[in-house]
Amino acid sequence: MTSSNTPDDLDGASPSTSAVTLAQSGAECLVAADMLARQFAARASTRDLERQLPFEEFDLIRAHGLQAIRVPKKFGGPGGSVRDLAEMTRIISKGDPNIAQALSPHLLAADAVMLWGTPAQQKKFCADIISGHIINNAFAERGGKFVGEIATRLTADGDGYRLQGQKFYSTGALMADQIYATAIMDDGVIALVFVPCQREGLDLIDDWDGMGQRATASGTTVFNNIRMERSEVMPLPMFATQRTFFGGLAQSVHAAIDTGIAEAALDDAVEFAGTKARPMPESGVDRQVDDPYVISTIGHMTVYTHQAEAMLSRAVDFLGPAVAAQLNGTVAGKELEQLLVKSSIAVAEAKITATDASLRVSE
Repeated sequence: MTSSNTPDDLDGASPSTSAVTLAQSGAECLVAADMLARQFAARASTRDLERQLPFEEFDLIRAHGLQAIRVPKKFGGPGGSVRDLAEMTRIISKGDPNIAQALSPHLLAADAVMLWGTPAQQKKFCADIISGHIINNAFAERGGKFVGEIATRLTADGDGYRLQGQKFYSTGALMADQIYATAIMDDGVIALVFVPCQREGLDLIDDWDGMGQRATASGTTVFNNIRMERSEVMPLPMFATQRTFFGGLAQSVHAAIDTGIAEAALDDAVEFAGTKARPMPESGVDRQVDDPYVISTIGHMTVYTHQAEAMLSRAVDFLGPAVAAQLNGTVAGKELEQLLVKSSIAVAEAKITATDASLRVSE
């Protein structure tokens, strides 16, 4: 692997060298997340302003085992619920949304493996996650007529494959130990591939220059004729035709990120009004927090934030049972379809509300 903007003290080693103390439940993950989020918040604005990538912060996440929140208990993980996942994401985002965004693809990795992987792959990749591996994604590609079109190719090569292509907007890739990406196989089937970040031919380019969330390392990923083993490939013949919970789960994580942003902005506004802002002479009050216009503004910000929180909570009420039903095979056919449809709609409503809240409260 080649990459830029990697800390000198890593010396090319995997980022997951910190000792892992695995949380034993979703609740323990939330306690640890709250502690870390407070720590992350202290330098969040500096990291974003100076574009300091959160390598150390990711090591802290590994050290507390938060990366394993969705690994099932049968594989030795905390077995955190969909609600736990949303809450942990919201908490981390409130501390630093760069970190939550950079971690977000990984937070979906365990569910991707449980949904599409073979039993052997489930065991293998869940063990990797428990050991401290961060598995971030590389899905998006430039060009093509439609969003989501894939040009990256996975070509048969003896008893394995060769991976060739280029992705962009590879969120969190520079902090990862593995990259999971989409590719087209020889027969036209879409496959999910898991590429170790030290694999020869993988090039992670630090070229993300977006205006916002500057520290997410959402740069370009290049696959240069990479050798892939069959155990690292998950063919998805029904990817575009069979409904799953995966899209809704991904959007619930983004809704949680936006909700955390709104919460942090609200707290900052209240703190600033109470400790730094001064009233206008003609306001008739001695403290800015007693100005009726300030009270009204903070009130509206509070309403927007609470709306986002409530809609996120409602969404996971629908999403949690849908995810469990599909993963456990307890529901099928039209009944499963209805669960998935209703959960998708609920998550979409939450995402719209959270995005609106994060923008309005941050204005």
